[in-house]
Amino acid sequence: MKKMSYQNVKGTQDFMPEEQIIRRKIQRVLEGTFTEYGCKPLETPILNYTSLMASKYAGGAEILNEKYTLTDRGERDLALRYDLTIPFAKVIAINPTIGLPFKRYEIGKVFRDGPIKKGRLREFTQCDVDIVGVKTQMAEAELMMMAVDAFKKLGLDVVIQYNNRKLLVGMLEVFEVPEDLMNKVILTIDKLEKVGVDAIRGELQEIGVPSIEQIVSFLEAYSRAFFERYATQNNNIKQGLAEIEELQTYLEYLGLNDQCLFNPLLARGLEIYTGTIYEMFLNDSSIKSSIGSGGRYDNAIGGLVGSGESIATVGISFGLDVISVAMQDLLEGSAELDYYIIPLKTEKESLKLARNLRQQGYRVECELGGKKLGKALDKANKQKVRSVVIVGQDEIERNQYKVKDMDTGEERTVGYQFN
Repeated sequence: MKKMSYQNVKGTQDFMPEEQIIRRKIQRVLEGTFTEYGCKPLETPILNYTSLMASKYAGGAEILNEKYTLTDRGERDLALRYDLTIPFAKVIAINPTIGLPFKRYEIGKVFRDGPIKKGRLREFTQCDVDIVGVKTQMAEAELMMMAVDAFKKLGLDVVIQYNNRKLLVGMLEVFEVPEDLMNKVILTIDKLEKVGVDAIRGELQEIGVPSIEQIVSFLEAYSRAFFERYATQNNNIKQGLAEIEELQTYLEYLGLNDQCLFNPLLARGLEIYTGTIYEMFLNDSSIKSSIGSGGRYDNAIGGLVGSGESIATVGISFGLDVISVAMQDLLEGSAELDYYIIPLKTEKESLKLARNLRQQGYRVECELGGKKLGKALDKANKQKVRSVVIVGQDEIERNQYKVKDMDTGEERTVGYQFN
């Protein structure tokens, strides 16, 4: 019989215990922060109708090219979710009696058939918070403050760059970019930091955009004054500046100016965004891509139900996978156990002791493989377990057990009634 060769689907991976311990710690910190901010948990299906995930109010052309599609036995067209945002917008759309403002968080797997890079596979985990029903920039300020708090708890030094889509759209309107080319141009501008101005000029020529040199001049010499010059003649620029100024008053008052920086060229290519947008980066640039992002998408919910109503919605998303890569060195080798019990032909008594310690709230592993003392201690060292309990016949007869400190080598005796 031919031996089968098994491997993971490209873009997916198994997370071994050492990696999963780190991921779980990050998830606990994020979830704890979300609940501190009054966010309620929500879970949406991984499997959705293609019509929902392909809606024009969803991710836009670029992300739709990356969605996984399939059919069920009823020949219905289905798709795996590529983010947690559109399934959430669907929940609000079909539950109009939900009290507003409504804040939810969700942590779950999403799937994109896109390029693979450090910290981003084709199956990955997002940790999202969204707020519905707040029209002011207070919602954005709270989410940015929450992100700063979360990353502080994780020990990561981050910067949040923010902008407003209305500023970019308004400038392109001033430059007479046709509406049907608008998002292609924004996607191109979004690559500026990676490819440089000359490459952007080339892409704009391929798209067939008018006023290329005006756009390039803007990219080379942008400033707040640049926007202010056109605010009186373009309503999008006027609104975008007003929203940026409102947000900045919150950030200044909250003492977040050093960590939240205005970047007028931040574009975020997804068509869903209608106002404030932001991305989070490591200050040391050890990972170049963002480790979280979000923004305001006021048209999605009304668009999904067909009402066209603007429903104030803003969200933020943390990438668990890329954050875990960033934290690998910080958390590597930290133990998940309080005690590791080694039975020396005392299996029943050791299981009973393990149960008793767990009932006291400790995390305990009892050696089940019959390892001899030396090999068991080697295992404890490899797993970075500090406290090892040794239970032999002498301990049972004396109604006590030994706790060995693996860091110092010291032993202490604890009284315990085995029988």
